Amino acid sequence: MRKRVYIAYTGGTIGMRRTRDGYSPEPGSLQRQMEAMPELRHDSMPLVTINEYAPLLDSSNMTPREWVKIAHDLADHYDDFDGFLVLHGTDTMAYTASALPFMLNGLAKPVIVTGSQIPLCEVRNDARENLITSLLIASSYDVPEVCLYFGGKLLRGCRAVKVSADGFAAFDSPNFPPLGLVGIDIEINHSFVRPVEDRRPRLSVQDFGSPVVSALRLFPGISPELVRNVLRPPLQGLVLEAYGVGNGPDANIEFLEALSEATSRGVVIVDCTQCLQGTVNLTEYTAGSALARAGVISGFDMTAEAALAKLYYLLSRGESPDEVKRAMQDDLRGEMTRR
Repeated sequence: MRKRVYIAYTGGTIGMRRTRDGYSPEPGSLQRQMEAMPELRHDSMPLVTINEYAPLLDSSNMTPREWVKIAHDLADHYDDFDGFLVLHGTDTMAYTASALPFMLNGLAKPVIVTGSQIPLCEVRNDARENLITSLLIASSYDVPEVCLYFGGKLLRGCRAVKVSADGFAAFDSPNFPPLGLVGIDIEINHSFVRPVEDRRPRLSVQDFGSPVVSALRLFPGISPELVRNVLRPPLQGLVLEAYGVGNGPDANIEFLEALSEATSRGVVIVDCTQCLQGTVNLTEYTAGSALARAGVISGFDMTAEAALAKLYYLLSRGESPDEVKRAMQDDLRGEMTRR
């Protein structure tokens, strides 16, 4: 029997049409284009059900509220399908792919997040390959994780980052190998796929509530007053994108005091590197040790997207700042490597 795949179509370039003002989502357009694709009627392809969201979103407009909607949508249809696709715009795709693993408890089926750089309506596009391959992986391969598929690479969702604004190989996983590579064959590296630890009869969703979380990228000459403004109540968590292995301006006493004041009142500040590859080590340089003394914790090799999603997840569970700090430094969904 042909497998069944559920598609949550949130919007994005893949289903857009060209208008006088540029590409724009058009309700019903994606379904019409997919119905015209003979490949999707082949016996090797799964049967597809599409849920088109209203309104269709440019992914720049995605918020945690939409993450919750997507997670519940997948959970509501979990028992009736063999795999799932989330069609999504590329701009914030890595954020959604990082958030869903924390929200979906007991996941034992593939969830593939994908999209395209050029719409399916154009003669020359990357949408067709991304769509067909994602459907095949979601229906026929044992990858019980939230993944991001794009440009021939199957990546763990909470390890993925966007690395190109206009290339077809737009995403990468700098600190973890791809779960699969697609060329002539679809090759899954099962040694990297996380085993299913919790085979529940139903998928459950951990809602993201409304914790106040932010991100701040350091730059030379950053003002302590700017940092204080970012850290003001009601902030609960911050992803601090620091230099190199997690360093900051330790000669700037006011900067360090601003961090210390925030952490002392319970703000969880997670140090991630601005570098594409590598891990945070707050003991390697005095410029990193100073941040640690101010109460900043290491994000190790987490992406900034994964760290932000993880903060939302942990703070939504109502845990104390100390409990959140401990859990932030544990590998929960394959999002980090502790060395």
